[in-house]
Amino acid sequence: MSAPFGLDFGNHNSVVAVARNRGIDVVVNEVSNRATPTIVGFGLKNRSIGETGKSTQTSNIKNTVDNLKRIVGLPYDHPDVEGEKKFFTAELVNVDGEVGAKVRFAGEQQSFSSTQLAAMYFNKVKSTVATETKATISDVCVSVPTWYTQKQRHAIADAAKIAGLNPVRIVNELTAAAVGYGVFKTDLPDDKWTNMAFVDIGHSSYEVTIAALKKGELKVLGSSYDKNFGGRDLDLAIANHFADELDSKYKVDVRSNPKSFSRMLASAEKIKKILSANTQAPFNVESVINDIDFSSSMTRDVLEELIAPLLERVETPVEAALKQAGLTAEDVEFVEVIGGGSRVPAIKERLAEIFGKPLSFHLNQDEAIARGATFICAIHSPTLRVRPFKFTDINPHSVSYYWDQQVEDDEDHLEVFPTGSAFPSTKVITLERTGDFKIEAKYTNKSELPAGTPVDIATWEIKGVKPAEGESTVSVKAKLRNNEFGFYSVESAYTTEEVEEQEEIPYEGEGEKPEDYEPQYKTVKKIVKKDDLTIITHDDSLPKEKLDALFEKEAQLTSADELVFKIQNKRNEIEEYIYDFRSKLDDIYAPFVNEKEKENLSELLMNAEDWLYDHEDSSLGVYTAKYEELASKGNLIRGRYLSAENEKKEAERAKKEAEAYQKFTQKLQADKDAKSNAAPEEKKDAEGDLDLD
Repeated sequence: MSAPFGLDFGNHNSVVAVARNRGIDVVVNEVSNRATPTIVGFGLKNRSIGETGKSTQTSNIKNTVDNLKRIVGLPYDHPDVEGEKKFFTAELVNVDGEVGAKVRFAGEQQSFSSTQLAAMYFNKVKSTVATETKATISDVCVSVPTWYTQKQRHAIADAAKIAGLNPVRIVNELTAAAVGYGVFKTDLPDDKWTNMAFVDIGHSSYEVTIAALKKGELKVLGSSYDKNFGGRDLDLAIANHFADELDSKYKVDVRSNPKSFSRMLASAEKIKKILSANTQAPFNVESVINDIDFSSSMTRDVLEELIAPLLERVETPVEAALKQAGLTAEDVEFVEVIGGGSRVPAIKERLAEIFGKPLSFHLNQDEAIARGATFICAIHSPTLRVRPFKFTDINPHSVSYYWDQQVEDDEDHLEVFPTGSAFPSTKVITLERTGDFKIEAKYTNKSELPAGTPVDIATWEIKGVKPAEGESTVSVKAKLRNNEFGFYSVESAYTTEEVEEQEEIPYEGEGEKPEDYEPQYKTVKKIVKKDDLTIITHDDSLPKEKLDALFEKEAQLTSADELVFKIQNKRNEIEEYIYDFRSKLDDIYAPFVNEKEKENLSELLMNAEDWLYDHEDSSLGVYTAKYEELASKGNLIRGRYLSAENEKKEAERAKKEAEAYQKFTQKLQADKDAKSNAAPEEKKDAEGDLDLD
């Protein structure tokens, strides 16, 4: 059985939920946490992903990659890459034109693209869900920020495929949260739209979506964002404040040491959380640099002064989203807020002030997106029945399609999907063609695009166009689509021809047709489909050959990780056996060994312990053989112990049975004696009681 799941791909932590048991459950990871660090670390033998990557981050900081969400699918020369470098401890490099990370892995320098790194993380998530659900894991819906480009959305879909997943949908984060709200909010009216604002302040970005909801339906009206406003920016402001204090007091440069400053950032995150509920909090980092134990404190007022430049930007995305939706703050009935960054009191106060109404927190701030994405994934499952729910998102930028001008005076482009138009959406265009041609999708207004976004989106070669004999052109219908993923495509193309058909003229007399009525026909001309055309797509998705190669590479890395895990487990098993058997040899096994045997076994265990620490890099087979050698000797003693224990248990069981039998026979004799000693009248009464007449 397959379990559809949703992934809230976060920058700091990711949350996974799965559809099962007639509901949606958040999946806990191997340490029972409901959120998993979005981290990929590289070691001497294997990768450490998620919780293990987080636990080894400080000691392996240059070979650990986090903030993945910020760089997935970005070209190396994208303007955002330079700004992201201050948040990365691993070196960002150019990997075939795409930004990636250079790390030391398996004893050598290796570089991985951001798409590969995301695939590694997705594969870990897939394993977690499979372990938790004991089900086949394939279909996934991944949430992404509103500001992701076409290339980044393709990179997420490719990363899922490299991880062996089937991405059924790429959905905007707040759209997923709004879907989750609409599906499980049972008191929405069915004849009136309710205007709502959904606000998400996450680890690295701030997004606002204005949506209209009614029972069973949602439509997004407007969206906006600030992609450099999030929890990590607050952490950095706090860390820099204390770094200045530390440097001034001890004459050091803590920012020059990545490990030291990462510990400052970790403590900054903690104090930020404490100040969300308290007005003052301590700041402590032991042995931060040069064996210095640094202590200080901060009040909430000081924190608000530090983040004042950020607070001034809270209003901008709200105004932009409302403007796109064609609404004012007064038109919004409810404001639902999610995301860890929204817990900061100053931010909540500012949002409430902007909207002019109290904020709502009906959604789980950390899990709402994952739950909504899971419901969307379940919609696509052929094996699950879900509550009917329709929803549309909006197109962030105007997109036009261009084609060869093969016929004089023919248009060569058309704005197909204007800014703010709903998607998924399909448009059909008709072109007069003389032969094969190309269609290109481009953003209509370059000046409106975020910096670094290319104008060109995709190109499609349309082949097989053949005008009829004696004709110079043929009509071609092309179906253009802005699909569920937010991708622009040419879904199909075919030639048409005009044919004459006989069409019956409707009966116009009074009453029913007479039995001798002879139908009348007229000749009509109709446009019908003639030939399907071949479409060759050139977009930002990886070519199949490269996708297959990366899939194989990821499978090899996963197998290597699993082997290392098995080897480590077997080594731990040997070590545990040595200590366990040694303690039992002086305790419960003592009556079953003579002095000579005990001496030999103690020597065997000591030699095994020395051997273990001299063979840290042995193979699984060598460790397995060593364990079996120890077990073969130890099992003789264990067998004696178990045999004696079984004999003891058998004796105790026999004793209990004998005692029970004795009690039973004594009771029978007592009952017999009582009956024989009864008075004659009592006997008569007893006999009368048995009279059935």
